[in-house]
Amino acid sequence: MQRPRGFTLIEVLVALGVVALTLTAGLQASGALTRNAERQTEQWLAQLCAENALTALRLQRQLPGTGDSEVTCEQAGRTLRVRLSVSPTPNPNFRRVDATVLQGGGDDATRLLTLSTVQGRY
Repeated sequence: MQRPRGFTLIEVLVALGVVALTLTAGLQASGALTRNAERQTEQWLAQLCAENALTALRLQRQLPGTGDSEVTCEQAGRTLRVRLSVSPTPNPNFRRVDATVLQGGGDDATRLLTLSTVQGRY
């Protein structure tokens, strides 16, 4: 008597399980890559906004007053907020300026980036 050739039901189910695990791992890896690319884009746009705000402050060609202010920045169809915080330094001819870029509104805003610089008297 000859045995029939082919796969048993158990072998087929094990193979399907292995394929399902492999596809799940690949899906998670591609999702992580997509999230990383999105975060990198957000960081780059935040960098542009912060640098633009600090450059605008420098172009005023005067020592900025101390305190906090906020401006909006439109980059690539996204609206980001830049919070400028100017604080005094031990030398009265210089001010420390922190530009914090926020995404979203209200209390649930996400901080994307903070750039700091020192601006002197012209």
